[in-house]
Amino acid sequence: MQSLWSSSVNLMFCASLATLGGCKHHDEGETPDAAPDAVACEGLGCSIVNCAGQNLPQTSLSGTVYAPNGTLPLYGVTVYVPITDPGPLAAGVQCDRCSDSPPGGAYVSTLTDVSGHFVLNGVPAAANVPLVMQVGKWRKQVTLASVPACQDTALPAVSTSLPRDHSQGDMPQIAITTGDADALDCLIRKLGVADTEITTGAQGGKVHLYNGNGANKFATGFAGGSGNFTAASTLWGDLTKLSAYDIVLFSCEGGQHPETKSQAALQAVHDYAGLGGRVFLSHWHNIWVGGEKDLPSHGLADWEAVAQFDYTAAQNETTQLTIVDETVPKGASFATWLQNVGATTVRDQLQVNTPRYTCQSVTPGKAERWVYVDPTLSTPLGKTGVQDMLFTTPQDQLPANRCGKVVFSDMHVSADSTSKSGTAYPGGCSTQPLSAQEKALAFIFFDIASCVGGLE
Repeated sequence: MQSLWSSSVNLMFCASLATLGGCKHHDEGETPDAAPDAVACEGLGCSIVNCAGQNLPQTSLSGTVYAPNGTLPLYGVTVYVPITDPGPLAAGVQCDRCSDSPPGGAYVSTLTDVSGHFVLNGVPAAANVPLVMQVGKWRKQVTLASVPACQDTALPAVSTSLPRDHSQGDMPQIAITTGDADALDCLIRKLGVADTEITTGAQGGKVHLYNGNGANKFATGFAGGSGNFTAASTLWGDLTKLSAYDIVLFSCEGGQHPETKSQAALQAVHDYAGLGGRVFLSHWHNIWVGGEKDLPSHGLADWEAVAQFDYTAAQNETTQLTIVDETVPKGASFATWLQNVGATTVRDQLQVNTPRYTCQSVTPGKAERWVYVDPTLSTPLGKTGVQDMLFTTPQDQLPANRCGKVVFSDMHVSADSTSKSGTAYPGGCSTQPLSAQEKALAFIFFDIASCVGGLE
């Protein structure tokens, strides 16, 4: 890697590109009409060519960034050419704001669009050009052997897919609690994370499984972890343990089970999110936000204020047409992305299996409603509910000063995967392609990993 940042190679390119109007220092503005002296150049900035001055197209890189499975395109991934070596990512929970500069700085940067596609213009025309693709702590770094001047270089999917395992790049440290009524532990496999990365907390993988009331052990011969899972209460009851993770996902347990969620645990999860943690809550994990079914207030007033719950609302065991809310900042992009990946053929509409109606509404200015049930189209008729909502934390800070994200979903992962205590993992996991609602949750899963303060 050290050779990537060697100035000697770049100076040679600088001299050869001088006649093309290259040789620009990265701190300068537009490339001047007359190239500066080669010896004044610094780094890859010397190899940024003034193609417009030659009436030629820009030097560019293009491609599509995919989830680790190599097939699901991702929206909102940062793609950039770093100025210096980005270095390692810090371990543990971090406050990651969109206003922060990318690690190593950037000569040029862009974001993937609603097709997962990017075009990065004005890149250096040189040998050994580094490229970074990053969303949160998902990070893929590649080195391009040669980038020709004043033309586009299209990158293959193998170069632009996020890492399946830690040998391919950086991955967030993720904890997933299993649940009898949901299977977030199975979704991670459909997204392409390698089995070798799925372990217990003591076995070194990037995804650690804890037992809520779903699967509680690994199947014999599984390529990743082995043995029994530690109880979920040991995770959410310990702020120090939570803080070792970038993202935690709590699978629905079929009930709130307050006996396993002490007031200290409620406070720990609340405080973890405030530090920059990312929390995904499925269905009956509404206890962390809205309180217990029989005790609606749990003392965390700021989280209770973000949404309104009805724990006696009817449940739908069939399929429900839901609506994507385009009034929130990422709503239009989400709606277009769902069409692009084949989750729906009708804009703003998503068919959801067995939706729940516990979350009735969100408080404007405190949370965002992403997917909801229109009561004029619902089953039973007249029922409403927020299928997915997001809020940032700490709630007592201005949005620009917040660090964490919390997503609540009344939408289960899917109907084709299960996580049961009597079935060793991954025995209940489906190997079928991503369903429509799994694709919707995949968008949210990678969005929750992204920085805070951009479009939330």
